[in-house]
Amino acid sequence: MNAGASALSLPALFSYGLFGLPLAMLALPIYIYVAPFYAQRSSLDLAQIGAVLLAARIAAAFIDPALGAWMARGGRSYAVLVGASLPLLLLGFGALFHPPAMPQAATLAWFLAALLLVYAAYGLAGIAHQSWGAALSQARAQRARVTAVREGCGLLGVILAAGLASMLGYDGLSLAFAGCLLAAGALLLARAPRPVLRQGTAALPAGAWRLPFRQRAFRWLFAVLLVNGVAAAIPATLFLFFATDYLRLGQYAGPFLIVYFCAAAASMPVWVALARRFGEARAWGGAMLLAASVFVWAYGLGEGAAWGFAAICLLSGLALGADLALPPALLAGLIGVAGHAGRHEAAYFGWWNWGVQMSLALAAGIALPLLAWLGYVPGSGSGGLPALSAAYAVLPCVLKLLAALLLWRAPLQHIYSDHRENRACAS
Repeated sequence: MNAGASALSLPALFSYGLFGLPLAMLALPIYIYVAPFYAQRSSLDLAQIGAVLLAARIAAAFIDPALGAWMARGGRSYAVLVGASLPLLLLGFGALFHPPAMPQAATLAWFLAALLLVYAAYGLAGIAHQSWGAALSQARAQRARVTAVREGCGLLGVILAAGLASMLGYDGLSLAFAGCLLAAGALLLARAPRPVLRQGTAALPAGAWRLPFRQRAFRWLFAVLLVNGVAAAIPATLFLFFATDYLRLGQYAGPFLIVYFCAAAASMPVWVALARRFGEARAWGGAMLLAASVFVWAYGLGEGAAWGFAAICLLSGLALGADLALPPALLAGLIGVAGHAGRHEAAYFGWWNWGVQMSLALAAGIALPLLAWLGYVPGSGSGGLPALSAAYAVLPCVLKLLAALLLWRAPLQHIYSDHRENRACAS
């Protein structure tokens, strides 16, 4: 079934977007749980874990643009690429969260190798899936719906992963991930609408990897992605440490995450409506300001402040919905304005995912060793807790404000103007 220019039905959107659920079930553990998992269940210290995460994420960051350029040049269908990623995702998840008992040096090597496999497989699946969605439609309302459904399914996957990890542990989470991945993958490959690709997909020149950066608007948008990504990745990396050691509420970590991601899922229709009225960039900038004004209050919380932290999770989760739904839609619009829709989406999303990985790498590679240097030891209950609170709550807000400033200055007006013209023509 081809999407064409016609409106995509809700079943068609879900058959495409549901694959975001298992991808998010993988993303939550590797971005939030993996550091505490190896800190508690191996002989590795926090500095070693941070170094491995930094090395793996930097390596993965350079894999993603190469994958994107290879996809854009190769002319392979996105469905074939998604199918190839499925066994790699299963193998990588199992290796990462079910390591054998080994000496410290071997554990380090296993941890690094498993992370690299997971990141490579996740990059292959994620770039193909995102490119598939971006190629489905360039209509403004349709584009926002595609990304909102995909990211909404992703949020359901995050909520499911958080709940399963709390109730069933990593064994139950592994089995659920495998079942969801195979079921959603089968639905995507069998029933999802196929994008109408333009002729000449395989004719991308050898410099494919540089193609996105020839667009000035993309360079600005990419800078916003990096700064905003670090702002989001620091609290994601430190969440369990903050909840467990600073607030002394580790037993409620799962419910806190569920509140956060449920709020994000509930807010998505609102952000889609705001983007339709004001444009993706303006709506996204407003969400950044909302996130900073809410999250900074976490710095003033004391031990046992469950309701206060839950309120912060709820309100900052509302802003997260914009972070998830609007940037990919804005990028899809940029691709369309550049004349590369239906042809070279993978080249853009390869670099986009590079930015995501670099944000995570910087967050883990800087925050964790810095906290270790400042005397924070996970589970010790003493020393370094003020530094942990400042790194978790204050630094991300400063970066959010910087990202909002960059977005305000970014030359994206031509994309928004094009959207307004499309809306006027449609009405």
